[in-house]
Amino acid sequence: MVEHTPSTGDGASPEAHLRLLSLIEQHPDYSQRRLAEAMGVSLGKTHYLLRALFEKGLIKAGKLTRSPSKLMYALTPDGVRHRVQLTRRFLQRKEQEFVSLKAEIERLREQLAAERPLDPPQHDDRVG
Repeated sequence: MVEHTPSTGDGASPEAHLRLLSLIEQHPDYSQRRLAEAMGVSLGKTHYLLRALFEKGLIKAGKLTRSPSKLMYALTPDGVRHRVQLTRRFLQRKEQEFVSLKAEIERLREQLAAERPLDPPQHDDRVG
């Protein structure tokens, strides 16, 4: 069964938004390049995701006082609420996947146990 992942409205996956929001919350001083590296995506994709979050009012940027040429990112109150909602949905989906995987693993184990008598007998080819 294929489950539809809710859209974020900008073509990006909710997981990408969740990862970026969580990273910004944990590391507000990370540059776009550092965020891209931490997420394992291109700098262009990170810029695209950041713009979408800015446009939705979920993050804001300000100058770092110790380095005025660099930006610091922060979640807005709406951004915090959105991250919590995304986390909740992500956890529910992963828990459902876990239950499905456990059931599939059990089914496969039962199938193998039922087929075990069909395995050819092992011969000892050692000369004694």
